[in-house]
Amino acid sequence: MARNKKKVVILGGGFAGLECTRKLENYFKNDSEIEIVLVSEDNFLLFTPMLPQVASGMIETRHIVMPIRTITKKAVFYEGRVKNIDPYGKIVNLWGSRDKRGISIHYDFLVVALGSETNFFGMSDLEKNAYQMKTLNDAVIVRNRIIDMLEQAENETNPILKKSLLTFVIVGGGFAGIETAGELIDLLMDVRKYYPNIKKEDIRVIVLEALPNILPGFSESLAKFAQEKLVGHGVEIKLQTAVTSFNGDEVMIKRLDVDKDAIDDSIVSSIQSKTVIWTAGVTPVNTIKRSLFKTDKGKIIVDDTLEVVDFPGVFAIGDCALFLDPKTQRPFAPTAQIAEAQAKVAAKNLYSLIKNEEKTKFVYESKGQMAIIGKRTGIANFLGMNIHGIVAWLLWRNVYLSKIPTWDKRFRVFLDWTADIFFDRDISRLKFMRREPEKEYKVLDEVDDVW
Repeated sequence: MARNKKKVVILGGGFAGLECTRKLENYFKNDSEIEIVLVSEDNFLLFTPMLPQVASGMIETRHIVMPIRTITKKAVFYEGRVKNIDPYGKIVNLWGSRDKRGISIHYDFLVVALGSETNFFGMSDLEKNAYQMKTLNDAVIVRNRIIDMLEQAENETNPILKKSLLTFVIVGGGFAGIETAGELIDLLMDVRKYYPNIKKEDIRVIVLEALPNILPGFSESLAKFAQEKLVGHGVEIKLQTAVTSFNGDEVMIKRLDVDKDAIDDSIVSSIQSKTVIWTAGVTPVNTIKRSLFKTDKGKIIVDDTLEVVDFPGVFAIGDCALFLDPKTQRPFAPTAQIAEAQAKVAAKNLYSLIKNEEKTKFVYESKGQMAIIGKRTGIANFLGMNIHGIVAWLLWRNVYLSKIPTWDKRFRVFLDWTADIFFDRDISRLKFMRREPEKEYKVLDEVDDVW
């Protein structure tokens, strides 16, 4: 009987992979002939929209991670990093390590939802010296860095050095950058009272955005409202400004000429800062880029049912899939909302494929967008309405709280938010070291044959 089982393998434990797994579990909950396998590098789902609040100390670190084994019911779970995919042999290979052996998993149907990683656009010095806001480790390290800079600046007598210690640069004016800036300025202003030698005017939080406006995708009026509020809170926003390098002490920037799309060398300048947080772009993981799937700019090309071109029974969803918005003919933004919408359609199409039914085309209709910008203020486009201020802030909290998949984590986050109203934020600095890239994986990646 076991030989007749069909195995569906889902790669990736993010929003797309986990949502697809849960939908497949519902479709096949009473079907013993279907085996569902989920592979993820971490054994938890990271609720990334709340990472900036972890960095600011508003939410406890473990409260935005949900163990995958507590969410899934039928799926067999493997914690491991994907080494490569053989779509001809229908095999997925996982890396081994010193403590565990590598694993090969055969599949009949495959869903690739491996997400993305930070894109530094070839600037190696930024990759080496800048901080990120992509993982839980990133958020914790950013928070420690902020507290470290305050501790150093409090007793620093050199005014130039003190200024650079208290200058925080955020690159990228999208959701991650703007929400990080809002949380960061709130944290700095709230805890400043514990540092008597640091004045309000000593602190600088700067957002650098290459585009003419922040928060692309929002209406011009909402983006303008967000910018005005952030500036009012003390955040500096420099539009049409790109970063060229960062050596750990100095950020080199250049002003972009909108009309000519060129750079005037006379307006290249620098910012003295010890801390740069990079949120300016993502790119698919190397496993996808070096796979045998057809790709464009690193993303897997799929048809209108999200099935991978030339490989029936293989679907790609989320950040690693290339699907063009029919209205703009541009790829959809890498958001959790789109990833989950694709996951539902991919799961439905897998069910249809197995049951010999007609597949469904993926059609995306946005439910709206929301962002919080600090100090109980937010912006939202919801059900066709533009909302801003405390109402949008409350809406953001309610919507995202409802999206946390487990009730215990919802309750813990709610308690964190409640405690933040009555108590000051903790300024303890946990002395974690920055995690270097795993050398074993890096070396093996370089020498590994392309399947």
